[in-house]
Amino acid sequence: MFEIIMNSLEDTENFALKLADLLEAQDTITLEGDLGAGKTTFTKSLAKGLGVTRTVNSPTFTIIKQYEGRLPFNHLDVYRLAESDEDLGWDELFYGDAVSVVEWAHLIEQDLPRERLGIEIYRIEENERRFVLTPRGERYEALCEELIK
Repeated sequence: MFEIIMNSLEDTENFALKLADLLEAQDTITLEGDLGAGKTTFTKSLAKGLGVTRTVNSPTFTIIKQYEGRLPFNHLDVYRLAESDEDLGWDELFYGDAVSVVEWAHLIEQDLPRERLGIEIYRIEENERRFVLTPRGERYEALCEELIK
């Protein structure tokens, strides 16, 4: 587990851009955190780093939004699936050629790839956040080591 404090929105954006540079097809990032913690803000910066030029916003009512960039980018907000056993084609999403970010990922834990990067975001002050990174798998361990250099 790795912990990083972001002291500003700029810190969060820079972190997301650095992470985006390291991502490859089939990488999965799960995001957890309270409402307003910064999950969507982080995701927008990550998408920017992946070369997405369209406006990225939370897919709360559509569950999945897909974007084109350096790599295809899937943004999932599975909050509304809390009481559902619906299979939305997870294998195609997670094992295709895209990078996937899943907000409220604990709600589909059984459908997630075993190896992934978990990020929890905690609000400390108005613009200060604590990021807790939990890598699952060797690739994500190495990725975290590179991120915190």
